Amino acid sequence: MPTTLVTGASKGIGLAIAERLAAAGDTVIGIARSEPDRAFPGTYYSVDLEDTATAQAALKDITATHPIDNLVNNAGYSIPQLLADVDLDDFQKQIAVNLRGALICAQACLPAMRAAGRGRIVNISSRSVLGKEERTGYAGAKAGLIGFTRVWALELAADGITVNAIAPGPIETDLFLRHHPVGSDAYNNIAQAVPVQRMGKPDDVAAAAQFLVSDDASFVTGQVLYVCGGLTLGAAPI
Repeated sequence: MPTTLVTGASKGIGLAIAERLAAAGDTVIGIARSEPDRAFPGTYYSVDLEDTATAQAALKDITATHPIDNLVNNAGYSIPQLLADVDLDDFQKQIAVNLRGALICAQACLPAMRAAGRGRIVNISSRSVLGKEERTGYAGAKAGLIGFTRVWALELAADGITVNAIAPGPIETDLFLRHHPVGSDAYNNIAQAVPVQRMGKPDDVAAAAQFLVSDDASFVTGQVLYVCGGLTLGAAPI
């Protein structure tokens, strides 16, 4: 069975992806800066992708021990700020985790994928790239991931490596629910704006990731899959 590295794997979407892949038989390696919210279904390493030198050293050790077949770049970090209030240090933190972190993880995993003649990279972007207030840094970084996806797909296709992105809409992670409690006006307004009339669950994103890392997706590369309940289809931005 394949070995899959999931970043940002300690909670939310990342942990759901790790659990789903492990249940299907994958060997799962997880990294994140915080400890997992619950028992991790594989091998877990505490790695802060904002600290590039330390992260590169950790990834070198991890990939030497675990040749990686699939990489899910899920680690994300958002600091909502209006354009006029964007702090450049906060901006750089979002670029470091969301964008530069994905780059160094892909570089670390690439040799094993090329040696095997097969690999899967899935970048977790966001529906916010289509427009969302107070997301200059976050949406900028997540849009960059879509750019990475298209460039890497072209560069790596001949090596048997596919690269795709998933752009989730509103997903009921613990962080989301802290700011939008179930039953609140904020929660209900968003749910009613989603065409399927419900919020997304972390496992909705995990299911898409499971497909994109599978052999069934070998002819799919360079694509962006919006897991958003139809929110990108002309509905008002949320």
